[in-house]
Amino acid sequence: MPPVNLDRWLDEPLVCTRHRRESRVGEHELWAVAATVQLRDCRILGRLIQARIPGLRSSETFYELFGGKPFNVLDEGPTYRLSGLCGRIWTVRGDFAMLGAPADFLTWDVPGTVRVLFANWAEPTGDGGSALVSEVRIGAVDRRGALRVRALQPFISAFQGLVGAEPLTLAVRRATSR
Repeated sequence: MPPVNLDRWLDEPLVCTRHRRESRVGEHELWAVAATVQLRDCRILGRLIQARIPGLRSSETFYELFGGKPFNVLDEGPTYRLSGLCGRIWTVRGDFAMLGAPADFLTWDVPGTVRVLFANWAEPTGDGGSALVSEVRIGAVDRRGALRVRALQPFISAFQGLVGAEPLTLAVRRATSR
């Protein structure tokens, strides 16, 4: 269960992906370990992200990634972070907007664009362990944005599994081996 209401930020998304990996350690320890996973630790996903967002260092952690440009931190707590991205996610040059405040994500309405919510958190599993969860929601501002998102569906389907396969699995493996 997300630590905050994700529907408050983006309800009825056109696309929603969710990945979850369980560990024997507590949620605070798992979250702390997850914050150390770097782009270079993820062979395929790390390279895809660096190709898509120029200027990123391979030593940058996913925690740092979701806390800096072009992402906008919307909300965070001891074991979660919500980040948002607004703009035209399908362009090569990355037409992303930096928001003045988290509330601007809620009111974003530039025609032909989308809002993307990246929710990452650690939660207790009830047996003394925890789970690391990543959910991404994409919502279009208008019909034109929705058509662009639908055109991206094959790409999203092909690569979204890397989130569970690489950074989440790596974080759980590291936390468990400590």
